[in-house]
Amino acid sequence: MPRRPPPDADPPLLVACALGIERFALRGGDGGAADSPVVTLRTGMGPQAAERAIAAALGEGSATADSPVVASGFCAGLAPGMRPGDVVVAAATRDHRAGVPDVPCRDNGPLLRALRQRGLRVHTGLLRGSGHVVRGAERAALHAQGAIAVDMESAATLGAAVRAGRRPVAAVRVVVDAPEHELVRIGTLRGGISAFRVLRSVAPVFFEWHRSLLLPRR
Repeated sequence: MPRRPPPDADPPLLVACALGIERFALRGGDGGAADSPVVTLRTGMGPQAAERAIAAALGEGSATADSPVVASGFCAGLAPGMRPGDVVVAAATRDHRAGVPDVPCRDNGPLLRALRQRGLRVHTGLLRGSGHVVRGAERAALHAQGAIAVDMESAATLGAAVRAGRRPVAAVRVVVDAPEHELVRIGTLRGGISAFRVLRSVAPVFFEWHRSLLLPRR
């Protein structure tokens, strides 16, 4: 666990992901040093695990108590034409439970610009949460409700982050599964490798975003 930074130090960026392979792809964000400007947290799979891990990481007295938060990892694309390796930057996240307020991502402009400057295919819109893996007709229904992608942790992660205190939040996911490229199909291994490589390449964008948040506002 990283040590609590000095009172006058800027808080590190907290990048949350669910799976070990996601953390491995994003490992450049956390050099393992106590004073690293980015901490990569593996929350475990599912919304409940994400909420518990984020609540603990942002608890009073922790090194990341005041940190901006990015939810990252893989997702399922919902819109026709999406393919593995596309990047989703959430305009807002929506929990799978009724009555939970959406979380808007108001500071994602620098993320969008930086990702597009790298030549990546970037989509922005509503990122939907789910308590299970989404397939078939449910995927189409979520898209009809306005979502462009779905995963199990982003909405829970950002919801827990804003409940813990005001802070910039963002969700940046890489499509590994899409309507015309479902993981159950033969040949999807190549798509998975493509998504892994893209996820690994976005870590420097998080550094840049974190630095932009520290600049004086005009």
